[in-house]
Formats: sequence, structure tokens, C-alpha cells
Amino acid sequence: MAENEFANIEEMLKHADFAGLKRTLGDMNSADAAAMFEELYGEDFGERAEFLMLYRLMPKDAAAEAFAYMNPDMQQHLINAFSDSELREILHNTFVDDVVDLIEEMPANVVARILQNSSMGDRKAINDILKYPRDSAGSIMTIEYVSIHKDMTVADSFEKIRRVGVNKETIYTCYVTENRRLIGIVSVKDLFMADEDKTIGDIMTTNIISVTTDEDRETVAHMFRKYDLLALPVVDKDGRLVGIVTFDDVMDVIQEENSEDVSKMYAMTPMEDSYFRTGVLRHAGNRIIWLLILMISMSVTGMITMHYEHTFEALPILVSFMPMIMDTGGNCSSQSSTLIIRGIALDEIHFSDFFKVIFKEFRISLIISAVLSVINGVRIYIMYGHNLLLSAAVAVSIVATVIMSKIIGGSLPLLAKKCGLDPAIMAAPLLATVIDMCSIMLYFNIAARILGL
Repeated sequence: MAENEFANIEEMLKHADFAGLKRTLGDMNSADAAAMFEELYGEDFGERAEFLMLYRLMPKDAAAEAFAYMNPDMQQHLINAFSDSELREILHNTFVDDVVDLIEEMPANVVARILQNSSMGDRKAINDILKYPRDSAGSIMTIEYVSIHKDMTVADSFEKIRRVGVNKETIYTCYVTENRRLIGIVSVKDLFMADEDKTIGDIMTTNIISVTTDEDRETVAHMFRKYDLLALPVVDKDGRLVGIVTFDDVMDVIQEENSEDVSKMYAMTPMEDSYFRTGVLRHAGNRIIWLLILMISMSVTGMITMHYEHTFEALPILVSFMPMIMDTGGNCSSQSSTLIIRGIALDEIHFSDFFKVIFKEFRISLIISAVLSVINGVRIYIMYGHNLLLSAAVAVSIVATVIMSKIIGGSLPLLAKKCGLDPAIMAAPLLATVIDMCSIMLYFNIAARILGL
């Protein structure tokens, strides 16, 4: 929302222009309304009486939609402030999958009140969804879909859509069922293009893309991307339709998975909540474990360095090139691992491609190492007294380090995936620590042989 809109709302609040506020809030997009509340009141919404008043001025349908976009703290504050009739109204206008998301964020006393004010049908649907594992398709599906029968005509189908569609999350795709088994799908476009007396069985598509309730939600997200879907039917082990996953829920999954991968890539335990809603102690706890592991592993690098102490005692200048060798190795491995992790996430690269990846990274490393080694070899030869053996030792070390780093960076994410681990953990800084140890060993061994130390 623009700043002038905020100022306009604050001005109307100042002059108690309730009619203007009601009109403005009624014209506002629900997501923008939720953002407006957060922008205006921040963390002080509990102490500002006008927050509740503004919310109550919104039309009921818009208020329910805005409620779904709010952060859990705001939702909990509103629930505590609602009367039972207000809460029932909000829950009646909120899709079941959004109510499930709400319940998962709320404390037990608030959950009890939500269930108490839900209808019997909604309560059963909520409990059905809650019983599925958190990362499964069943946990993110909604039961708000339109089902039709194959013997219905197009005209009958339109009549049913008009009758029940207002309470459904999507009507763009209708699902054809027989004894609750999913036998076909038909889009609203197909219905519009067909004659009214045609039966659904004549126009439905039987080549159905679906998932089972226990399918991993990350796999569901891949299927949306692969097949350009707006909704995906979810069936049980007997092929009975139990719900659908819609595009907006998949977007939330993708965002959560990306946030989780970013955390793991930078050696942090993934956070359940947003940055500001996570306490300082929780932030510290999420970071300190990996930092301890990395600190201890870096001590191994120190031990390796001490093992080659005689080498840099004989030629101290070798120590000055250590940071360059280690950083080059770390950067090369990070480049490779990032691309492979992304390829795995997009389902473009699989473990069966292991040797193809290694061969490709090897060829890439030959080109990169040749350029880097020549440039550094010439630079060191000119800057350090035309010492050919020293420049050769560093140049060869760069070649070996780049090749080693690219191969390790490309292979470790695939090996992690094969072992059932998240490939994202095989990124910087964990990977950089492994590469540092290997780079130091390569560097001092090569330097000792070439320089005869």
C-alpha cells in the first residue's frame, strides 16, 4: 500500500469518519488490508483499540480473507477478542485448509475455542487433515472442491457449480467421481466449449495427474512446476478423492522449503517462525551447534598445517599463498555445489547422473584451473624475484585444488541425497571446511615435491 493510503486511513480515524473507513476497507484487497494492519500497528496492535475497531468495519467476507493473511499473533489477539458468534462467522468464511494452518500455530486453549465454534462438518474435515504427517500432501490439501458425476450433463454441471461453487476454494477444475473414486477431470473451459446436453463422461479427461495423501509435499511442489497445474487432486490408497492441493498452498510450501534450504546452506538450523518472531535465545541455539561443529573441524586444518611445519619453515613465503589457495578451493566448490543443489531441487539432476556430473565438472575445472594457474604463475614469477620453482609450485597447486574442489563440490550433494540427507547441508560453510583441509594437504605436498623441501 502507498503511504498516502495509510495517511488517509489515519486521517479518517482521527476525525472518526467511520463511513469513509468502511468504504475504504471494503474496496481494499484482503492481503493489502492485512499488510496495512501490520504496518500501522506493528507489535503494538494489542494495545491499540482502533485495530479491533477497524477490523470489525470490514465486510465479513473480506475480513475472513484478511484474517487468513495475518500473522499468528494478530490472529490470536482477534480470536481472544471475538465473541463466539463473531468467531463462528469468521470460521464459516475461512477455507478449511486455512483453519488447519491457523490451528497449527495456536496454543491449546485457542485451538479448543476454534474447534468448539466450528461446524460439525468442518470439525471432521479439520481432524481428517490434522492426522496426516506435517510434510505430506494430506496436510496441505483442502476439501473445498467441486465434484460431479460422469452421467451429468454440462447444463447440470453448471447448475451445481452455481449452487456450491461459492464455498469452494477453486471451481476452475471439477473432479469426476464414481463411488468417491476419481475417474476423470473436466475444466470450466471444457464445459463452456461443450454443448449443454453433452454428458461429462463424453468430455472428461481420464489421464489424471494425482498424488496420494502420504506423498511428500516437496514432490507435490515439483509436480505443480512440471505440469503447470492450478490444482492437484489428492487420493487415498484406494483411489478415492479426499481433497485437492491448490496453487496458493504450494507457493507457501516452496517458500518454506527455500527458507529451510538457505538456512542449511549457511549452517543454521531452520527456523519455524519469522526472523523477528523468533527469540534471541532460539536464534543463538539455531546457529551455535553448526558453529561448534565447524570450529572443531577447522582445528583439523590447523593440525594438518602443523604437520607440514617443516615445509614453510624452509620457505616461509609459502604461508602467504595459503589463504589464496584455500579461498580459491572454497569458491570453486561452492559454485559447483550450488548449481548441483539447485539442479536436484528442480528435479533436473539425479543420483543416476553422478558420473555425468563428475565428468562435466572435471572438464570445467580444467579450463578454470588453466586460466587461474597461468595468471597466478606469471604474477608470482614477476613479483617474487623470478623464482620459477615457486611460481610453478603455486600454479600446479591451483590446478590440483580447483579440480579437486569442483569434483567434491559436485559429488557431495548427490551423495547426501542418496543417503537420504538434505543436499543443502553440503554447501558453504561445511563444504568450505572440507575443501580447506584437502587444499592444505595438496598445496604443501605439491610444494614440497617441486621445491625439494
